[in-house]
Amino acid sequence: MKNQWISGLVGIVRVKVTGKGVERFLNQLTRNEILIWNVKRHGTEAITFQIKLSDVKKVRGPARQSECKIRFIERAGGPFFLQRLWTNSGFVLGGVAFFALILFLSNMVWGIEIKGASPATEYQIRKELKEMGVKIGKPQFTIENVDVIQRELTDQVKALTWVGVELRGTTYHFQVVEKEEPEKPKIYDAQNLVATKKATIVKMFVEEGEKVVSIHDHVKPGQLLVSGLIGKEDEKQKVAARGEILGETWYKSQVELPLESTFQVFSGEEKRKFYLGISGAEIPIWGFGKHEFQEYEEELNTHQLKIFKWKTPIAVTTKTIREREEVNRSYSEKEAVKRAMDLARKDIKNQLPEDAIVKGEEILHQSINNGKVKLSILFQIIEDIAKSQPIIQGDENDGRNKNDGNSTS
Repeated sequence: MKNQWISGLVGIVRVKVTGKGVERFLNQLTRNEILIWNVKRHGTEAITFQIKLSDVKKVRGPARQSECKIRFIERAGGPFFLQRLWTNSGFVLGGVAFFALILFLSNMVWGIEIKGASPATEYQIRKELKEMGVKIGKPQFTIENVDVIQRELTDQVKALTWVGVELRGTTYHFQVVEKEEPEKPKIYDAQNLVATKKATIVKMFVEEGEKVVSIHDHVKPGQLLVSGLIGKEDEKQKVAARGEILGETWYKSQVELPLESTFQVFSGEEKRKFYLGISGAEIPIWGFGKHEFQEYEEELNTHQLKIFKWKTPIAVTTKTIREREEVNRSYSEKEAVKRAMDLARKDIKNQLPEDAIVKGEEILHQSINNGKVKLSILFQIIEDIAKSQPIIQGDENDGRNKNDGNSTS
């Protein structure tokens, strides 16, 4: 029978007919346009066949007019299946609720493991993760993907050089590489202090050793500042020269800034939509309706649902639509110079040690070409210019000569 599966949806009944004249009974059903199929004979006075549930009432009339008895022996199809479900609804609802609970719990965050971080850095990472919504008990499909988490952590936690993020099952694993602190200068048994760069001495604090230069002296890279050889000329003793030598150094910076610029920014308005994906088909489940953003950017985050560690063909997709607007920024020449100076100061501070001091700044050259302000700026910096240098064999004899030759006033 063609399209038998459609009849299965509306219901199928198997009928058994017994008595004399079963063939005439079947012919009568056919004349009444009652569809029958799967006809099987059982002896000389019995036969079975199938009809649609909707034709059951139509069979009763011909049966009364014949010498045959009919009996409905089997029922199948959609209506009867739903009836059985309703009869056993308690078990069905319990099974569905159990499956839904397992599915839900298998797609929540139940663990956050951080390896390779010091206690202080781990505390900062956990605090930042909490602000991002990555915490125990949070559904995974409401959390940003691992690439976004990795980028946010690297930007916000300054102590990190790199962080690896991986979601395994219900646990986020973080592998951390912290920034290496600058190595402390090695203190030798016998050492000098020499200049690291060209500078003018402005302040000296010598804990041990003999000064070779004085305040206001100009020094060059590698020049001896504090000698580790002390005592009389013929009775020199080796010590580890220590101290802080502050010098005035100079840094030159080149900055360009356009007077007119156009760029895209997010307004802060956004809309989220959630979709349930099954075998490539997406069904909206939350966030209906159209947005009213003229300019916008879409971000998709797809989370494959799991049962324990096994992935299911069901996925939850979060579509985040952020409003974007175009901003035209215009500077006057005075404002552009001020902004360029701020950028130059920020760049210089990134190059200097934390204890360095900006003493002064001077614009060496200023021009406007092709709609851009161009500045050449000289910064005067006060910083420690001393570094240790071990005293090697032979320095005892010519230490005084080096001292005399390198000091200037």
